[in-house]
Amino acid sequence: MFTIGDFARLGRVSVRMLRHYDALGLLRPARVDPVTGYRSYEARQLSRLNRLIALKDLGFSLAQIQQVLDEKVSPEELHGMLRLRRAELEARVAADTARMARVEARLRMIETEGAIPMDVLIKSVPAVRLAELSAVAASYEAEEIGPVIQPLYPELFARIDRAGLTVVGPTVAYYEEVPEGVRVHAGAPVNPEEGRTYDFDIVDLPAIEQAATVLHHGDMATVDATAQGLAQWIEDNGYRSSGLAREVYLNYGMGDPETWVTELQETVTR
Repeated sequence: MFTIGDFARLGRVSVRMLRHYDALGLLRPARVDPVTGYRSYEARQLSRLNRLIALKDLGFSLAQIQQVLDEKVSPEELHGMLRLRRAELEARVAADTARMARVEARLRMIETEGAIPMDVLIKSVPAVRLAELSAVAASYEAEEIGPVIQPLYPELFARIDRAGLTVVGPTVAYYEEVPEGVRVHAGAPVNPEEGRTYDFDIVDLPAIEQAATVLHHGDMATVDATAQGLAQWIEDNGYRSSGLAREVYLNYGMGDPETWVTELQETVTR
């Protein structure tokens, strides 16, 4: 038998917590002196305490812990719970990191409103034939668009390669609103064989008579500032948007993100 103090020391918990677990019925002392009320514990109870603490640290509620302990969870089951919880925590950290990056990007946009000179070029854009895959995102929010568009290009390139075709120019992305949200189109220019079917779409993007274009340098995580600057330039110079906007990845996905170059193309009219 061990006093409550010794048992707390061996289990690396506080005496206060042991009293709390006793009150909740999670870990009763092996013996309570009827005269003094002193609690005593047995070494075998460390096994239950270890499970209790592990489950608590995994984020289970005390009510859930009571149920799991009463079902005598095995070490293998605890390891499974740990792996699942670790995956959940890693996903949460990744989501929080991405959210902070988006907040920082918004703050940079706020700080530089009207301060970034726009080197905008009005030009015509020729028609282009694309091999394309598309999918639907819930909205235009970065956390919705990113997970949808990112897998599309590797899959598209793999299918183009299996078809024996060659990409003949920079890849293109464009977006359109649909009842379900936003359809994200990921395309690569190719010269397909007439009459042949493929496991991707062949799409002809029409020529644009007049497009306001600007180059974005760096990671696409910071593209919103460039896109909003282009929108301000369009309005300030008496134009209005009149068609689907396109992103043309002139240099993207290779090496240092600071070297990436994307041309934003906005169809405009006077």
